[in-house]
Amino acid sequence: MTTPVSSIRNLGPAMDAACAKAGINDAETLRALGPDETYRRLLRAGTRPHFIGYYVLVMGLQGRPWNDCKGDEKKALRARFDAIKADSFDTGRSEFERMLNDIGVIERRGS
Repeated sequence: MTTPVSSIRNLGPAMDAACAKAGINDAETLRALGPDETYRRLLRAGTRPHFIGYYVLVMGLQGRPWNDCKGDEKKALRARFDAIKADSFDTGRSEFERMLNDIGVIERRGS
């Protein structure tokens, strides 16, 4: 039996929808992927990058309140977010170009 993504602390119906668009249909899959790969897939599926969204996901998977992280831990999360964003979100491409890239039809810019 599977459980909805929104069963994870801090996550709601909007995350259910975003994850479904990225092919992540349940909480079990999300947990297995972990926060970084999940967020990478969300960005590649068209979700606009936002640090708070990433932060909430990480905290939720740890069973912590969304605003529980501070100081050096938060700085480290920001560095992870920035790396994922740089690798997975290309503002210079249209959604159509991103889909073509995902299936290997066009080459990544800057590669």
